[in-house]
Amino acid sequence: MAEQAAPGSPRGRRKGSPDTRSAILAAARSSFAELGFAGTTIRAVAASAGVDAALVHHYFGTKDELFLAALELPVDPRKLMGPAIAGPIEQAAERFLGIFLSVWDDPDLSPSLIAVARGIMDPAGSRLLTEGVLPVVIEPIGAALGIDDPQRRMSLVASQVIGLILMRYVLAVEPLASMSREQLITIYAPTLQRYLTGDLP
Repeated sequence: MAEQAAPGSPRGRRKGSPDTRSAILAAARSSFAELGFAGTTIRAVAASAGVDAALVHHYFGTKDELFLAALELPVDPRKLMGPAIAGPIEQAAERFLGIFLSVWDDPDLSPSLIAVARGIMDPAGSRLLTEGVLPVVIEPIGAALGIDDPQRRMSLVASQVIGLILMRYVLAVEPLASMSREQLITIYAPTLQRYLTGDLP
């Protein structure tokens, strides 16, 4: 006798295959861009990709992991920022900028990062920034540092960092595009440090 499907199990859904991961990522990118991070669910992404939700969890784990995979970043920013979080908080901005600039200045990584930045800064992809990158990547750095009001402080940090990305890497505006890493750290670190630990109005 034929085996009966378990109650509530999806019918006609794809099982794992070489194309499954790509289909899930395509559905996730579309959902994150249209609905933002908060409006996207694992179940809806799975339905759009024609797979069971368990497969999404199998390939990507959490929605945070799915979001980062959908961005197609060449590096995981959460792992990179570990050293920035580990040292004295009084030098956190210098450490953060040093790591950030070393990654963005890397000729093997920069093209992919610039492509991601263009997509996020496009009006159609703005929700990826406001509802995805900020809460998933940026704000947890502030929480890990133990600063007060991390959402407010890290949004200020992000305003400077995103401006730097736009001017130095996307638009290549001089003299920012040609400044050394040390010059940029000297210029930007005091402002970022004030945003992290200084008094705010």
